[in-house]
Amino acid sequence: MGRPVTLFTGQWADLPLEELAKKAADWGFDGLELACWGDHFDVDKASASKDYCDDRHALLDKYGLKCWAVSNHLAGQLVCDRIDERHYQFAPESTKGDPKAAKAWAVEAMKRTAKAAAHMGLDVVNGFTGSPIWHLLYSFPPVLDGQIEDGFREFAEAWTPILDVFADNGVRFALEVHPTEIAFDIASAERAIAAVADHEAFGFNYDPSHLGYQGVDYIAFIRTFSNRIFHVHMKDAWWGHGDGSVGVFGGHVDFGDPRRYWDFRSLGHGDVEFEDIIVALNDIGYSGPLSIEWEDSRMDREHGAREACAYVRSVDFPRSEIAFDAQFDA
Repeated sequence: MGRPVTLFTGQWADLPLEELAKKAADWGFDGLELACWGDHFDVDKASASKDYCDDRHALLDKYGLKCWAVSNHLAGQLVCDRIDERHYQFAPESTKGDPKAAKAWAVEAMKRTAKAAAHMGLDVVNGFTGSPIWHLLYSFPPVLDGQIEDGFREFAEAWTPILDVFADNGVRFALEVHPTEIAFDIASAERAIAAVADHEAFGFNYDPSHLGYQGVDYIAFIRTFSNRIFHVHMKDAWWGHGDGSVGVFGGHVDFGDPRRYWDFRSLGHGDVEFEDIIVALNDIGYSGPLSIEWEDSRMDREHGAREACAYVRSVDFPRSEIAFDAQFDA
């Protein structure tokens, strides 16, 4: 048996969980990675009541599904971001127009997520951190001495108390390395780990689709952070398919626009080399789920989900427990 194949429910939050669970079982999935929005996983209820968590498990079990992780990207984004009008859709209405209130809510929401995951019997929460320095990515006007260091310090001051709660609950936080986060490539990921003093609860939700189009070596990422790959998203992307009028920064055009230099694609339809990823995951001994985050503006999502599940099973294989030439000694 290969690793369990799961579906991240974030892009399906318009469907009630039971409806999605029934579909996912029919498509061949082993489980769901529950998003903390829609009706899929309520952090407040889960952190306060183990009964709620038992009910979630029972619902999944009804369709032969399991859960290995939950994800709270939306609240996590608010913890370190420079809050503007876009962010308030992720927070309670009462925080609208008040960045400090939105951030304070997000910090407590992430702490509750750690407790909720523990009540679910899980040890991984995936998500985002936000970044106070993403706007400094392109250094003009020239970045001033200390601004980047101050940003990583701000990240550490905000997230270390959250990570402490994670550790106290036996749960790990897996940052999805991604543009707009404190870590978006190998160099910034190394710096983020250092900023939180190698905190035991801090690691990564590996997703190659956010690395390849940037020119980041997504196989080297696995090997560099072999002990901090807590979870894996299987998501494809292509790059170099546009018309030359839009660059890597996206040109303020929508996903699916044929002019784009890069775009997300359903698994097997992009440029990510998934066999190389499986080999690297085997080399580091990763045995957790391979969770499909399905995003493709060009394809019907139900067709894509079924096809992607089959694709992951076709590329995954267990590592060998013997040397292939060992029998020659006999």
